[in-house]
Order: sequence, then C-alpha cells, then structure tokens
Amino acid sequence: MNIFETAIPGPLIIEPRVFGDARGFCMETWNEGVFREAGLDLAFVQDNHSHSQKGVLRGLHFQKPGAQGKLVRIARGAMFDVAVDLRRSSEHFGRWVGVELTAENKRMFWIPERFAYGFLTLAGDTDSPYECTAPYAPEHEHTLAWDDLAVGIDWPLGGIEPLASDRDRKGHRLADVPAFEGS
Repeated sequence: MNIFETAIPGPLIIEPRVFGDARGFCMETWNEGVFREAGLDLAFVQDNHSHSQKGVLRGLHFQKPGAQGKLVRIARGAMFDVAVDLRRSSEHFGRWVGVELTAENKRMFWIPERFAYGFLTLAGDTDSPYECTAPYAPEHEHTLAWDDLAVGIDWPLGGIEPLASDRDRKGHRLADVPAFEGS
C-alpha cells in the first residue's frame, strides 16, 4: 500500500496493492493492522454505498457533533472527491484538496474528521463504497456551499450545470458554518 500526503495535513490518497492477471484482480481495501502500521489507527462503525449518474454533485457535508472520518473508493465509474478543512485554528482553514478516484486507478481517499466532504461524478453509473468512523446522524449534518467563492473549489464541471439536491444548493458559506475548534 502506498500513502500520499496532500497539500493539507490530514487527507490522504491511498493506493492499495492490486494483484491482477487476465482473469481480473484482487485488492485489499481495508486491513486494520496494515493501516495501523501506516499510522492510520481507524475504527469504522458504518459502511455506505453511493450510486450516482454523471454530473451529480453531492456535498459538501459534515457532521457536528459526531464528526465522521471517511475512507472512500470507487467500485465503478469515476468521481472528483474534495475535502475542505473546517478546523478553525488550522492554518489551512477553508482550504480544499481534490483527487480523481476511478475504478481503473483504484485509489482511495481518506477524509479525516472535521473536514467537509463532497464529490462530482465524472462518469455515469458511478458506485462508491465508503467506510465511516461515526454513524450518520442527520440531525447533526451541515452543508458547506459547494460553490462558495471563499473556498474556491475548482470543480471539473466542463461547462455543465451540476445535478445537486435542494439541500446541497442551499449550503452555507464558510463564514456561516459551525467550524471545529482546535487544529
């Protein structure tokens, strides 16, 4: 497994070892001991699976209280994943990192607790299984506006209008979200 740091401390790009031949492939997407040895002592309590069509934009979501860390990967299709630092005392507060995850590149993206998370699907019928470190609690969910100019995410929209839910279209500006204390 290869782990790559991003421009913001916390989020990580993970490339699992893939064993493949003409029949197909096998890869380990989670192994507590291997991840712990790599410095990621994680305890997942919930597995989710997201399915979206091309051009769907979801997020930027976070929970407070009950912040979730997420380990995201793609089983089919492609998407551009984004993490935004919401740690108010962090020198990276409000900054974002993005990574393209595809079924072909088999990369995974670790989004730590206290980061907002969102994605844009780049291919039709995109399936994304992901693990969470805290259970989903809709009463504690918040949405940071995906198009907030203060954050300035460079979404690879290619001239399309993204398909977003009403909740995601009504996300709050960075100045108005309940950010996290500490770094």
